[in-house]
Amino acid sequence: MESKLFPGTLDSLDPIRQYVKELSQQAGLDKKATYRLTLAVDEIATNIILYGYEQAGRSGDIQVLSELSDAKLTVIFEDKAIPFDPTTKDLPDEEDFNKPLEERQIGGMGIWLTIKGVDEFKYEYVDDKNRNIFIMHVDPTKT
Repeated sequence: MESKLFPGTLDSLDPIRQYVKELSQQAGLDKKATYRLTLAVDEIATNIILYGYEQAGRSGDIQVLSELSDAKLTVIFEDKAIPFDPTTKDLPDEEDFNKPLEERQIGGMGIWLTIKGVDEFKYEYVDDKNRNIFIMHVDPTKT
C-alpha cells in the first residue's frame, strides 16, 4: 500500500487532487471515473480540513493511502480530526432535487456526490482516526 502525507490545510487541496488524479491514471480509470473520484476526495478533504480541523480548533494531517488490486483502486484518507461519519448524514433525495434552489436545505449535496460518485464508499473510526475509504472498480485489461 502506498502512502502520502498532506498537511490538513486548504493549501493541500490541489496537491491531494493531483495525487489522486495520478493514482487514477496509474489504475487506468477513464476520464469520467477519474473526475468522479477526484470530486469525491475533494469534498471529503475539504470537510476534514474545514470542519474536522479548523472549526474544531485542531490541526493535523491527512494521510492518503492507496492500493491497486483485484480490479479496484482503493484510496483511504486517515485523519485525527473530530470523528465524523459522512454515511450517517441525511442526504438529499429526489424530492429535494425537484425543489427550487431557494427551497432546498443547505448541506448534504457534496456528501451525496461523494457517495454516489464512487463505486463504493465506507467510513471507519479506528485507533482514534477517521478512515474515509473510496473504491473505484478498474478494468484489469487497462492496468
